[in-house]
Amino acid sequence: MVPDRLAQTAVTHPIDFGANFHATRRLIEALVEPLTDADATIQSMEDASPAKWHLAHTNWFWETFLLRDHAPGYRLFDESYPFLFNSYYEAEGARIARISRGMLSRPTLEQILDWRAHVSDAMEPLLDRPDLAELIALGIAHEQQHIELLLTDIKHAIYQNPMRPAVWASGASAGETQLSGWIDHPGGVAMIGHAGQGFAFDNEGPQHRVLLEPFAVSQGLVTNGQWQQFVDDGGYRDARLWLSDGWAWLREHDISAPLYWEGDAHFTHQGIQQRDPNAPVTHISYYEADAFATWAGARLPTEFEWEAIARALAPEGGELTPDPAAGNQLDRAAPPLPGGSASLFGDCWQFTRSAYLPYPRFAPADGAVGEYNGKFMSGQFVLKGASCATVRGHSRASYRNFFYPHQRWQFTGLRLAKDNP
Repeated sequence: MVPDRLAQTAVTHPIDFGANFHATRRLIEALVEPLTDADATIQSMEDASPAKWHLAHTNWFWETFLLRDHAPGYRLFDESYPFLFNSYYEAEGARIARISRGMLSRPTLEQILDWRAHVSDAMEPLLDRPDLAELIALGIAHEQQHIELLLTDIKHAIYQNPMRPAVWASGASAGETQLSGWIDHPGGVAMIGHAGQGFAFDNEGPQHRVLLEPFAVSQGLVTNGQWQQFVDDGGYRDARLWLSDGWAWLREHDISAPLYWEGDAHFTHQGIQQRDPNAPVTHISYYEADAFATWAGARLPTEFEWEAIARALAPEGGELTPDPAAGNQLDRAAPPLPGGSASLFGDCWQFTRSAYLPYPRFAPADGAVGEYNGKFMSGQFVLKGASCATVRGHSRASYRNFFYPHQRWQFTGLRLAKDNP
């Protein structure tokens, strides 16, 4: 999920913040256990950050917005860390350039983990304070976002190694047979956006009405096998299928397949694996998703159509799952790999044709935490659902992910839509 999005929260029912806080912290730390210090330091592109930086930045959040501001007598662990690990909070002062994060050979991974242990201990007295409930919920959601970013960023970084090494050694799982058919919706007035109890980012509201024409969305995600048919039919060579900007992007970067495809195989966190034709296609751009939908005689859904269908469903599916080898503990995870599920949620984030714009009556939150939603509402597209790298329970029907149309290093895919009479 890019960029780092902090916003207002709504916490109106009891939550075990202590358990959620510690489980989230343990999970991100468990995910870096297979990494060397060098693995955790490298940065493959400006869109991605080093694994070590994700560990540090999420720790910086707790130290800056909770401990520094609300723990009497707390002193910063290291006075240089705010400059090193602030992301882009203008209100929090100067910081290193984003592209330079991979130059931070020091502090070491071990030192960052020591800092995290210090902050976790210092947070204990704050976790049951009702006046901090909104900030704590925000901090947990923020760290969960960075868990997904860490997973996708390290995948992109390791892929640059010509050896194509595996981060995890366990074998890949087989994809399920994808559902066929359509989910029909009669149209009419729909309520869109978050309202009521629970946590939400401010870009998910205010709740408002939209008018929908009759439509349908596909029950299943587009699969690797279906995408191969698109490739074999010359989909990447037919300008008629592509938006003008997409065709220019394709030709400039010599794009001919989804990211990580290599012949009949693809690169995963477990190294090069045979590509399962029944598993959902991932790592595609908005341009590719739109071209495929055109080729298939369909279109991408709007974010409002997707949410209207999803509101009646449980927000669970093929998301990041506990590691069976670790006793299915929620604070350890199996390698993320799309396999296919019957849910609208999970496996991959699904592109919509909706521009990422503010809802009616939207206003950014006050203070530094209001910087990272509203000011990014330009030039991006909304994605819905969740991915195999999303922490289970993190997403919901109103959740609005967003990316620029050329980006595809995240687990991004598509579900088709069509107009009904």
